[in-house]
Amino acid sequence: MCGICGVINRDKQPVAESVLQAMTNRLAHRGPDERGIAFPTSWVGLGHSRLKVIDLTDAARQPMASQDSFTWIVYNGELYNYRSLRTELESHGRRFLSQSDTEVILQAYEQWPADCVERFDGMFAFAIVDCPRQKLLLARDRTGKKPLFYSSDQNRWAFASEIKALLVHPEIPCQFRESVLPFYLAYGYVPTPNTFYTHIQSLAPASVLTVELLSGKAAIRRYWRLNIPTRTAVGSRQQTIRTLRQHLTEAVRKRLVSDVPLGGFLSGGIDSSIIVGLMSRLIPEAVHTFTIGFGGDPRYDETAYARLVAERFHTKHTEFIVQPKAFNWIERLVYHHDQPFGDASAIPTFFLCALAKEHVTVALNGDGGDEVFAGYRRFIAASISQRLPHWLVEGMAGILNQAHVQRWSQRCWLGELQRFLDAARKPWDERLARWVSYFPNPIGLLRPEWRNLGEESWLAPVRRWLSEVPMASALSQSLYVNFHEYLPNDLHVKMDRCSMAHGLETRSPFLDIALIEFAASLPDSYKLRGMRTKVLLKEAFADLLPPRIQRRGKWGFGVPLDAWFRTELRPAVFEVLLNPKARWRSYLDSQAVEQLCRAHLQKECNRGLQLWNLATLEIWLQMTARGVWQNPNLDEHCSSGSEVLAGSITDQRKQ
Repeated sequence: MCGICGVINRDKQPVAESVLQAMTNRLAHRGPDERGIAFPTSWVGLGHSRLKVIDLTDAARQPMASQDSFTWIVYNGELYNYRSLRTELESHGRRFLSQSDTEVILQAYEQWPADCVERFDGMFAFAIVDCPRQKLLLARDRTGKKPLFYSSDQNRWAFASEIKALLVHPEIPCQFRESVLPFYLAYGYVPTPNTFYTHIQSLAPASVLTVELLSGKAAIRRYWRLNIPTRTAVGSRQQTIRTLRQHLTEAVRKRLVSDVPLGGFLSGGIDSSIIVGLMSRLIPEAVHTFTIGFGGDPRYDETAYARLVAERFHTKHTEFIVQPKAFNWIERLVYHHDQPFGDASAIPTFFLCALAKEHVTVALNGDGGDEVFAGYRRFIAASISQRLPHWLVEGMAGILNQAHVQRWSQRCWLGELQRFLDAARKPWDERLARWVSYFPNPIGLLRPEWRNLGEESWLAPVRRWLSEVPMASALSQSLYVNFHEYLPNDLHVKMDRCSMAHGLETRSPFLDIALIEFAASLPDSYKLRGMRTKVLLKEAFADLLPPRIQRRGKWGFGVPLDAWFRTELRPAVFEVLLNPKARWRSYLDSQAVEQLCRAHLQKECNRGLQLWNLATLEIWLQMTARGVWQNPNLDEHCSSGSEVLAGSITDQRKQ
């Protein structure tokens, strides 16, 4: 993995080397091995920070020029089919100077400029400057694994892997886009293409942005979309199982190509256990595996299950037990996300990546298994809710509301049942949104003068994706929305920022495109059966999974925030959220937020996830007010990763 950035001054003014260097330096954590800048022309500048994974030689340095120096590329990612593409390009008479996938992308563009991206199988974000055609091309992979942001005005285009690199440019203002607040309060993220900044946008997954530098004309093309058939036709069950095993085994195999040490994340769940099991069959040496747990609350400690899998496959297993003692790591997380980020599972992901990096440079994970094979309980809810009569939903919801079930945690079955019923009373689009929302009525949490916020309804992202699959089943519609919203805007963001914060590359076999398209073609019954999730996946890999792992229900990668905000993090609630000078008070209803905080502290209800959502918003507002995003020495404003980890790791065991 790497960090990329660039500036194109359409008014032909020279790009300031100091600015380009500062932008590149801001991405140093993504590519700690080396940095480089280049100027294809005086008014075009490209920057790259490199993490060496494939071809560790100087021949693979970036920015990279074509052999005639007319075309340039900066690239972040891994191309899993680069060897076969290279062979095809060589058959066209092309010769290569390196063993890198970067050069394959560059020469593929020269060979097939109109549609090269359709040929790429991998995770990537890249920029190509075509000097003869006076063209800039930005592209992002199909599921959005790798990020790419851009900013433009009539005289300039700029792009970068992370927002912080754009904000160091003196002509890109750090201006809050208040209209995204309802989205953030609902989902914990801002849906693509918007960001928290008025002058910065995110390129959508599976998209190519082409800019004609002379005219300024820009166009975005969506080059791939997931097909959801209204009717499915599959062979025998055994044949389908064989095909599934072949797809996933091949997805793991091609993600094992690396010139640096490689390992795997192991949570003790179905998905990561399958990946580690396949890794152990495909490589001769013992697999390095890593897991993390949180002491003090067995509901959030999966290390025993992970250890069971590690013993089965004889891995070199390292587990970490974490008990944060301070609140300073929240600022480090906001720093790496550049925006408020409501998903608290970023906490264990951040620690896990930091500690895995001490042993390996590349790690495979189980991300995507739930998205592809319907592993979340909300998919069960979607299917069931469409079949329940309205009178039954209303009656059961009324009974639970009278019983004040809201005092229970969402991890309690009564709390989950009430959440299900409250959403099931709503229209289909709002139902899907509420099952993933932090605050079921985000507009109501705003101050009265801000309640007309929103360039569009907070339900608009859900409605957009539903409109593309109007004839699909309830399960398929729910999966489709989840694939295009939660996956790229939450899951991918979390894994990319937390891993690249430590210069660790992560790969997700379950998000192999051939596997995704195959799974989408399967009937609903192969994914859900009653209350059972991932039916065919579990059946296909039953030989790999220990019985205890097969019987486990879905359990998210969580943190005991409910307890922490009443104990170790209790002071943070008062310092960050209940502070009379808190900056969130300019936008949110003070009475509502204060009531939420005090009800949680007094154990009237469990609102740890909501408090985390609000706390990251407040920290981002504070950092923005201090002007730290525009400061070239931004790291000085945040506690270092090593300091945070040194105060948080309480135990480490190896086997």
